[in-house]
Amino acid sequence: MKTVASIRRPGLAELVSGIAEITARRPGLQEAADAVAVLLRERLPTEDLLTEQERAGSPDGYVSHVLHAQDDFSIAAVVWRPGQETVIHDHVSWCTFGILSGIEYETLYRDEGDHLVEIGHAENRPGEVSGFAPPGDIHQVRNTSAVTGVSVHVYGADLRKLGSSIRRTYDIPVRRSADPCLNPSRSAGRAAGSGSRARPPRTA
Repeated sequence: MKTVASIRRPGLAELVSGIAEITARRPGLQEAADAVAVLLRERLPTEDLLTEQERAGSPDGYVSHVLHAQDDFSIAAVVWRPGQETVIHDHVSWCTFGILSGIEYETLYRDEGDHLVEIGHAENRPGEVSGFAPPGDIHQVRNTSAVTGVSVHVYGADLRKLGSSIRRTYDIPVRRSADPCLNPSRSAGRAAGSGSRARPPRTA
């Protein structure tokens, strides 16, 4: 019998057990995102979570590696070479993410039916963790750093069954709000009260 060596994923088992305890309580969407964000800050892994080959990324676009999936949550690591970005999209579930390397620059939008309004932005740096839940989860993400970025994402859905964390992509006109109060940085939004658009404060 041929033995296939498993890939060593330092810190993954601790994340899985901690998140499973949270989701077993059946929290609401934003409550789940916030609770997992607290856990991820405490247990944020290093880039050794991925193999050297996985960390290299792809010239064709960002790559998502699903590291664990079960009915109520999944853990994925996303690898972005400099300048790579997503399309504008929203999500199938709540999401919490932590940055291991690179800078993930988010542009945030509100859906107005026939167009989107740009409502904010965030520059997510290594060591920072954030979480969000729909509605209010429309964004586009780009690695604006000069190095390959790696981030860990936790989703409240089984990505192996769904195939993607994206619910919908948006190919409609975008307008920037003329009201400066509607264009906060995401860092301000994270620290501001409650609600589906607010995210937990960053930690460096």
